[in-house]
Amino acid sequence: MEKSGTGNTEKFVNVADYLGLRAAEDGTALMVAVAQSGRFWELSAAELHRRATRCAHALHRGGIRRGMRVVMMVTPSSEFFALAFALLDIGAVMVLVDPGMGIKNLGICLQEAAPQGFIGIPKAHIARLLFRWMRPGPEVLITVGTKIGWGGTTLIDLEDKVGKDPGVYDRGEPTAAGEMAGILFTSGSTGVPKGAIYTHGMFSAQVRLLRRVYGIQPGERDLSTFPLFALFGPALGMASVIPEMDASRPAKADPAKLMAAAERYKCTSMFANPALVNKIGRHGEVTGDRLPGLRRVLCAGAPIGGEPLRRLSRLLSADVEIFTPYGATECLPVCSIGSTEILGETAAKSEEGAGVCVGLPVAEMEVRIIAITDDEIAEWSQAKRLPSGEIGEIVVRGPVVSAGYFGREASTKLAKIQDDGGLWHRMGDLGYLDGCGRVWMCGRKSHRVVTSDGTMHTVCVEGVFNRHPKVFRSALVGVRGASGVAPVLCVELEKDVAPAGVVGELGTIAAAHGHTHTIQHFLIHPEFPVDARHNAKIFREKLAIWAQERVR
Repeated sequence: MEKSGTGNTEKFVNVADYLGLRAAEDGTALMVAVAQSGRFWELSAAELHRRATRCAHALHRGGIRRGMRVVMMVTPSSEFFALAFALLDIGAVMVLVDPGMGIKNLGICLQEAAPQGFIGIPKAHIARLLFRWMRPGPEVLITVGTKIGWGGTTLIDLEDKVGKDPGVYDRGEPTAAGEMAGILFTSGSTGVPKGAIYTHGMFSAQVRLLRRVYGIQPGERDLSTFPLFALFGPALGMASVIPEMDASRPAKADPAKLMAAAERYKCTSMFANPALVNKIGRHGEVTGDRLPGLRRVLCAGAPIGGEPLRRLSRLLSADVEIFTPYGATECLPVCSIGSTEILGETAAKSEEGAGVCVGLPVAEMEVRIIAITDDEIAEWSQAKRLPSGEIGEIVVRGPVVSAGYFGREASTKLAKIQDDGGLWHRMGDLGYLDGCGRVWMCGRKSHRVVTSDGTMHTVCVEGVFNRHPKVFRSALVGVRGASGVAPVLCVELEKDVAPAGVVGELGTIAAAHGHTHTIQHFLIHPEFPVDARHNAKIFREKLAIWAQERVR
């Protein structure tokens, strides 16, 4: 354990140590509230600390050891929090996969992770057996939420053997910042999800930066709709409130239940993806419901347009910012910008095709723009740095950058650039720096459409059309023809909107802008394929195949 300072400025290498700090500061303070089976289950700071410590002893008794890779497939619950911090405390490597990635991708990811332990609810164990995940299988199998073990033992049995008050868990040697702490899989919006390697130092740095950038104070309460982010709550001294929803299908959540949970627990903060921000904003427009207690909203996962931000802003107090942190599973946070700046300046530019402004780099993070290439860049000296205003690849370095992907050496080489001053991560996004040093994102590198007339960037193009009142969202794809690649705009309309006349209106918009005038094909799609995690990252590869069949 590494410490500096006292109280709220204390820093730990292992974020599990924050539980003891919170319990000592105010053991009665709410730390976790999870909606389950029609009611909320709550844990105070002292209770969460005791439960996590007890779980650490139980898991160790069950065979979990420091350095072991352990899959955790447990729904958001009090057990989810206790187990996550227990694994960190032990020094095991927590492997987190999103069930929303699909059965096939799940199997691939679990096979690549090659875990030595598997902790899951019965449904997860049934799937493990049914789909023959992980061959050979993990040596330690633990079932959560039942007294029946699926091929191993149960958490209930292990905890009973440990007793209610086992004392502090002794992990042995102090946790090193470079020790692997987790493998977190990406959303898979551009292919099979990859497992980003997290170290204890990386987790600790994320806690430090999140607190500094957003001014999070102990005693706050966060309405969190993404389980992974919810884990940061206790480390930040902020209670994590998990509303009634399917975490693997957040876009299906009932906004009324989310807002009711925020009101019940007087939440001061909220974390949501763009799809949920839009859904809550629309709900408030219709019902008149408000979120007056929030002090901040964090919206991440995909670019968000100005109109969804305006809708949600109307539900908040006048001085409340909606922040849109920029980053990825491999590194977060990188940049941040608030709704005042977006709605007051940058949104108008986005609607004219400037891309989406994601703000200034946060403290301790560096951002550069380099010339676009699909090839590996082994050393920083091989990269060509571009000046402000010129579109290129966004690369970042800093303490929250993952060192690589587990079991994916080729992917690691493509995504990382070695440098004496630290490792640079290639975000996979294209963008540029403006005169103020702000980063503007123009779209994924793999989604750029290269035609005989030049390169077209998805976010820059789509921003022009998304402001049409009948358009819910749009997606630029390229279709191959006899004369080369043609740009095609796929459009998903707002619900219950008649498509009559829309294509002609979109054509008029395209002709009025220099970077969109070559688009001649507009296709109405019933419902875009999107990732389950955020319901906002569009699977453009699937749309391109669909469009290819319709444009000859």
